[in-house]
Amino acid sequence: MDRRDHQSPQGDTAQILVEFLEVAINSIVFLKGVYPAGAFERRRYMNVVVQRARHPQLRDYIHSAVTGLLPFIQKGLVERVAVIFFNNEDIPAERFIFKLRVNQSYGSKVEEADLEFSLRSFLIKLSVSEPLTKVLPRDYRWEITGYFRSLPKASTSKDAELWIPTDTKQWQQPPLITPIKSMSCEPVCVQLYLEHPSLSEPKPQ
Repeated sequence: MDRRDHQSPQGDTAQILVEFLEVAINSIVFLKGVYPAGAFERRRYMNVVVQRARHPQLRDYIHSAVTGLLPFIQKGLVERVAVIFFNNEDIPAERFIFKLRVNQSYGSKVEEADLEFSLRSFLIKLSVSEPLTKVLPRDYRWEITGYFRSLPKASTSKDAELWIPTDTKQWQQPPLITPIKSMSCEPVCVQLYLEHPSLSEPKPQ
């Protein structure tokens, strides 16, 4: 992606974050074994070997979902981006959460090399995170969800029309959280963690 069109530190940072999220989500879907291993191909990103979806529809879904968030990440409106795996009752069985914060008052030039070095460690950590995850139930589905600090107005951007409030079922009890990786490198902070249902969560009927 061409970052030259983004003059502000927030624009540069948002572009790097979107590229990172696209690669990281591909890695999560590969990690969970959602599709056969042959559905992915090895690529190199930030000098790390990663997996990228071969199937055009899968690749385009991930790409369009995260690139649609670009203007909202740039404005600091996106709080979290989640990859959610649902059971056959449409209740989340596992959530990979990327918590984002972009410093809107940061005015210096972004040191891309430093930021990319920090983000690269997430990809390395993700590749060995399978023992932290749960075995998924049969007939599960998955989706990418963005959590906004405030809902963007559809009139301000055509991209806002792609993001609508979700009505899927949620956990009744606070989830169990497993940290995977966090970093703070101005002008951005990123946390990656897993969420699972609490042991006291009522089971689906």
